Amino acid sequence: MEYHIEVTAKAKAEAEEAYLWIYRNSPANAVKWYNGLDDAIQSLSRYPTMCPLAPEHASFKQEIRQLLYGKRSGVYRILFTIEGDLVTVLHVRHAARQFLEP
Repeated sequence: MEYHIEVTAKAKAEAEEAYLWIYRNSPANAVKWYNGLDDAIQSLSRYPTMCPLAPEHASFKQEIRQLLYGKRSGVYRILFTIEGDLVTVLHVRHAARQFLEP
């Protein structure tokens, strides 16, 4: 089954904010990071249910899953839901940030 991917405006804004932060320190790495992030998000079209539930999942009505992207201190959590054949990316958050609250 192929899933459709929808990225919310909030997730896009968070990804852009992260890109700009990385760009200030390393423009070349920022482009590579952003392209890799897009690839990671697009990979959810194949097997999104293989990703684990997010730690804050129990605090929400919907099942929230996460895909980790990055290395060492640069890990980001791609938080998403699955409804039917639609994967909705809700947030792109640095892993060091506090968990989401309802």
